[in-house]
Amino acid sequence: MEPLAAADRAWRTLLGAWSAEPSVTLGLAALGGWYARQWPRRGGNRGQALLFAAGLFTLVLALASPLDLLADNYLFSAHMAQHLLLVEVVPLLLLLGLCPPMAQALRARFRGAERLLTGNPIVPIALASGALAAWHVPTLYEAALVSLPLHVIEHLVYLVSGVVLWWPIAHPRCASARLGPLARILYLFAACLPNTGLGGVLTFAVAPFYRTYMATTDPLGPEFGLFPLTRGAWGVSPLVDQQLGGLLMWVPGGLVYLGAIGVIFFRWYAAEAAWDVRARREQRPS
Repeated sequence: MEPLAAADRAWRTLLGAWSAEPSVTLGLAALGGWYARQWPRRGGNRGQALLFAAGLFTLVLALASPLDLLADNYLFSAHMAQHLLLVEVVPLLLLLGLCPPMAQALRARFRGAERLLTGNPIVPIALASGALAAWHVPTLYEAALVSLPLHVIEHLVYLVSGVVLWWPIAHPRCASARLGPLARILYLFAACLPNTGLGGVLTFAVAPFYRTYMATTDPLGPEFGLFPLTRGAWGVSPLVDQQLGGLLMWVPGGLVYLGAIGVIFFRWYAAEAAWDVRARREQRPS
């Protein structure tokens, strides 16, 4: 009965590990409050509101759910899932939740920053790639785990770089660099390459890189029972954990970009087909 009791204690600890970190709570309140004021004034529709709400909910899952506890103390793969949500999912959902008048208003307010960050398509990709590489350097990675201010900065960098990266895709008409369909497809393909590169390095590494996840004792103490759960019941060794994190970055992370490429391509194809139909109708003799 003792192993069962320990497992039950571990699951209760994990499922109860929802937090109300002030920086996260205040950020969510600010975003939600701003959107609630803008949505009726700018003519947003329910679909856009649902997308924005989904973005806020995904942000909660990334930063206030048990995933955050696992990412900070036990599993690199949990950190990687958190990173993918912050860079690829949350920014895209929030941006798709903005109706065109909202996007235009933001562009007018931050016109200088938009020109600087998205005027050249290379800049958003370089910014996101640089953030990805820098925060996975073991020294900086470990420092962010033990310093709350640095940890908050890390999450903000991920979110901001994600917003900058997805802005020309979610609102191409508002972006300084007005990318056509083919340019957007090439842009997303280039944006996917850093994920593939780092994911490959992590997947095929022969030794773990991060000291936190190589611990031999429970970081939070044996009374919580999470170490036997992650290392024992789940059987996730530090190296397997790192390889799993690399695969998450490589495969699901890449699929987000490929999915966006597919949507752009099929919309492009549909627009071209519709234009061709109209041209033939106009050429048809009356």
